[in-house]
Amino acid sequence: MIRHKHFDKIVIVTTVLALIFATGLLFKGQWGLQSTDSMPPYANKLFDDSYVHQIDLQFNDPESFFANAKEEKYVEATITIDGEVFENVGLRVKGNNSLRLVERYGLTRYSMKIEFDHYNKDLNYYGLDKMSLDCSFQDNSYLKNYMTYQMMSFMEVPSSLCSYTWVTINDKDWGLFLAIEEVEEAFVKRNFGKNYGKLYKPSYRSLDDENADIALKYIGDDVENYNNIFNNARFDITLEDKKRLIEAIKILDSGKNLETAVNIDEVLAYFVVQVFVVNMDSYLGRTGHNYFLYEEDGIMTMIPWDYNLAFATYSLGMPNPINDATLYVNYPINTPASGTIMKNRPLYHHVMKNDDYYKKYHEYFDYFVKEYYENGYFEKKIAKTTKMIAPYVKKDPTAFCSYEDYLLGIETFKEFCSLRFQSVRGQLEGKIASTWKEQETNTTKINADHIWLPDMGEIADLKD
Repeated sequence: MIRHKHFDKIVIVTTVLALIFATGLLFKGQWGLQSTDSMPPYANKLFDDSYVHQIDLQFNDPESFFANAKEEKYVEATITIDGEVFENVGLRVKGNNSLRLVERYGLTRYSMKIEFDHYNKDLNYYGLDKMSLDCSFQDNSYLKNYMTYQMMSFMEVPSSLCSYTWVTINDKDWGLFLAIEEVEEAFVKRNFGKNYGKLYKPSYRSLDDENADIALKYIGDDVENYNNIFNNARFDITLEDKKRLIEAIKILDSGKNLETAVNIDEVLAYFVVQVFVVNMDSYLGRTGHNYFLYEEDGIMTMIPWDYNLAFATYSLGMPNPINDATLYVNYPINTPASGTIMKNRPLYHHVMKNDDYYKKYHEYFDYFVKEYYENGYFEKKIAKTTKMIAPYVKKDPTAFCSYEDYLLGIETFKEFCSLRFQSVRGQLEGKIASTWKEQETNTTKINADHIWLPDMGEIADLKD
């Protein structure tokens, strides 16, 4: 065998390079690396968030379309994205509470859903099947949805791509919206590959019901017990699919061998951000909804969705709103819900009862605070984003707030997040109580009394 005179050196160098490459793959999110095969063409086109995109919607009789918004019927539209024209596209108004309230106050700034394949199953936008245009309802900062998705992505949670877009309707300026990748087929292909699993969007029938299935509680083997999940499947499902998910929920309920039923790392990272943004219109809130459930080979994970009421603004829409910024800035990271709700949310409660997972949760939170906030990334991201969108907000003809309220909303959002990061750091280090019970007697907290939460956006803004 021929042996090169520098063979030993070559072996050493090759080994080192291989280790570097492997480590880079392992920590690709932390090093800013991205697998090219996971990024479809649309990701680097419409969802390039370094600039504001241009979208024009052309369709017949917009006045009638918005007047009948509550029907959520599709109309045929032509959409032009950054100069590229796509015909025979499905367009409808979307939303729940936002739709109802926008209609109540006689406004026309609705969120909208675009289905490229609604009329033509072969039509897509560079691989994208569905997207939404978010109207920034109850969000004077225009930041709540965008920044939460950015945080989720930073923590490598499978989450929607998004970018700001200037929308026109029949060549008439309509305003600044956030384009969001819908959690549908293109999304799961991008995040989980071609041989993806099953996707659900659990939704309650009534808040007066127990809705145990939405909470992911095991309530027997009868598939009819889980209709709030299975009736909201995004893809065709079989009886075997249902049984497999029920088995995963059963394992979760047992509290044992959770790694056989839950993608622990993704779920922990999801809850880090979920808890940080104090989103009570969520799995950890009274409603228990606003998440997608992905299952593959009996393993469950949560996919984030809908954050316009995050950052402690959900309660502002309640009959007796709690406008206490100090309370929410110091929201406990270890018991981020009342005792009753906490015990009925097994995907959080049962996972956190495991000492190893509990420790890892804190490690992930430490990483998030350090790398996203303490090293200056958050401040730079906010500065860059607000500078980019400010000229568009200033001329937004359908905005829910004035430009001055927008500027105030940004400052309020930044201050809330900054103090929230400081409180979480204190909770991680044991300087601030991290459970509801401890906070009842421990008065050491970050003072946020100077923050007026409605400045981030409230329903009353719609009246103006």
